[in-house]
Amino acid sequence: MTLQVNKQAVADAFGRAAQHYEQHAELQRLSGDALLALAPAGFGPHLLDAGCGTGWYSRYWRDRGRTLTALDLSPNMLATAREQQSAQHYLLGDIDDLPLADESVDGVWSNLAVQWSSDLHLALQHFLRVTRPGGRVLFSTLLEGSLHEVHHAWAQLDGRRHANRFLSQAQFHDATVALPISVEQQIITLHFPSALSAMRSLKGIGATHLHDGRGTNVLTRSQLAKLEQHWPQDEAGYRLSYHLMFGVLRK
Repeated sequence: MTLQVNKQAVADAFGRAAQHYEQHAELQRLSGDALLALAPAGFGPHLLDAGCGTGWYSRYWRDRGRTLTALDLSPNMLATAREQQSAQHYLLGDIDDLPLADESVDGVWSNLAVQWSSDLHLALQHFLRVTRPGGRVLFSTLLEGSLHEVHHAWAQLDGRRHANRFLSQAQFHDATVALPISVEQQIITLHFPSALSAMRSLKGIGATHLHDGRGTNVLTRSQLAKLEQHWPQDEAGYRLSYHLMFGVLRK
């Protein structure tokens, strides 16, 4: 399945978030740590971090003796990763048109990046293409059902979308059924002290970009009160739920 994705707009959204990304990136950490549990012994030695962001997991693998090529669509994210000496090599590029030679790395790490792909099957094929025989591709992505609290609450205000929708489990299966893959699923729920702080967390990681565009209206006080009234919550606070899919591809 292909999506209409404005890659420049995605890059710009994450670029605006680059300097404060890591303080908001709890989901990325939880997802990445779950993905680490699937890494085979000896993963490497030369790895591609596809969608490296600020380079948090590039540094994780670098500190464990791996050689890293850090790739991102956003120049600002890549610059932030470079400032922190996250990798040995840096590459500005798109996972849908991966600017790497065939069989040039020993493995690919991609934490919460392929949901921004226009064509998941194509992106994963590129990951396999650049991986040497015997290597692995580790990736995580979001599925339909993620951020349902955002959709529910805003539906009571204006009926417009304020967060992206992601591939369904059936669409994910269709995109990966022909690939040498094993998968695991997990639901992660984060809690926030207010609906506004939940929305700010999405903005803080660049995730408020919408494929079909979005308005720039500022919330009024009455809109915010209505949003809080309808936002799903429990004793721990206002919820944001994420449906994650983890995949391991064998070359």
